[in-house]
Amino acid sequence: MAIRPIILIPDQRLKTESEPVTDITDEIRTLAADMLETMYDAPGIGLAAVQIGVMKRLLVIDVAGKEEPRAPMVVINPEITWASDEEFSIHEEGCLSIPDYYEEVERPAKIRVRYMDLDGKTLEIDAEGILATCLQHEIDHLDGVLFIDYLSKLKRDRVMKKFTKAAKREAVD
Repeated sequence: MAIRPIILIPDQRLKTESEPVTDITDEIRTLAADMLETMYDAPGIGLAAVQIGVMKRLLVIDVAGKEEPRAPMVVINPEITWASDEEFSIHEEGCLSIPDYYEEVERPAKIRVRYMDLDGKTLEIDAEGILATCLQHEIDHLDGVLFIDYLSKLKRDRVMKKFTKAAKREAVD
């Protein structure tokens, strides 16, 4: 297992749709283990493969509280099959690819997700609360969508400008 570097905006890979995982191989298992280690180290509660530059539809999450034992989930080729259309929740979201920036985002309060696990078994999960928010946030990553895309143009432009300047400064160093 290894901690991998997390890519930051404005990296264009973050705006690209990821490819489905076709086979559960040792490479995919290693990727999932590395992603979990990277997520815990960051620290975060979710990480999509695209955030470490791997364009595969794979994400990991762990929404266990600080005082609870870890409860990692590996989610492969997720698909939201149902979302509440009358019940919404607002959570403050952040992103490991947009460090130290948080904003409230409104999303469906309840969702159902179909996905594969590391054994290649197709599963379904009904989620609400922070789990639903985290799943939607990470699935968005796989579709090239960032949480800042839900914000006003003014806020989104301000964040992009800040990170674009930082990337240019880093490229010069």
